[in-house]
Amino acid sequence: MRRYLSLLGACTFVLSAHASDTVVSVGGAVTEIVYALGAEGRLAAVDTTSMFPKAALALPRIGYQRQLSAEGLLSTQARLLIGTPEAGPPTVLTQVRNAGMSVTIVSNDHSADGVRSRIRAIGTALGLDEHAKKLEARFAGEWSRVQSEVMALPGKPRVIFILAHAGPPMVAGLGTAADSMIRLAGAENAVQGFEGYRPLTPEALVEAAPDAFVITREGLEALGGEQGFWAKPGIALTPAAKSKRLVTMDALLLLGFGPRLPQAVRELARAVRGPTG
Repeated sequence: MRRYLSLLGACTFVLSAHASDTVVSVGGAVTEIVYALGAEGRLAAVDTTSMFPKAALALPRIGYQRQLSAEGLLSTQARLLIGTPEAGPPTVLTQVRNAGMSVTIVSNDHSADGVRSRIRAIGTALGLDEHAKKLEARFAGEWSRVQSEVMALPGKPRVIFILAHAGPPMVAGLGTAADSMIRLAGAENAVQGFEGYRPLTPEALVEAAPDAFVITREGLEALGGEQGFWAKPGIALTPAAKSKRLVTMDALLLLGFGPRLPQAVRELARAVRGPTG
């Protein structure tokens, strides 16, 4: 029999799972962890942010994580949904709960501890606590090695992350996944004084004087490639433009905070703090 455990007093439920329960995974990092735990055979569907591993692309899609529909979720006939606080809207989650689907919402904290917490929570939701302990231990070892590597790199460059997936380009302020990644890589976010994302004027961009820009591959494509990026107002007048320091990474790897976080931090740190040219 199923039993439900209230978490954080936020109408979040954790399922004491049966091995045969099918799952809908909402969030790229959640899906990565499900695969890392060896539970991919139980996935009935995933959301559109679930781009890794490649095998996940062949699974049925239930839409964007913030714009789910009760009909789409229930049509999967899955017994459990696992997602992050981005999953919604809340009314849809209430509807599927009322229809008998269990819902587990895991932390989306942008830190190594947050990744470890997600691994444990998802392992519990799937009834795979022992597998989760092994994955968490492996992650902790990789993270320790990466921290030593990052500490040994020189300098603390000023970095700006530009979000350009849709609409006008914006820069990442405090409290964002990009800001956390910049800090974990041993660099400094060149824009301060606000939280979230906001447009930055050419004048403010020049004043921020970043040593490097970071953007996702999808974002760079939306701006017309490198040529289009360097042509944007204000960008050509920055120290980053003089050294052509533009770091491009896969969006889910860079911002997902999944099991590949050590790899992402290593790649970003080397790119923004290593030699140019």
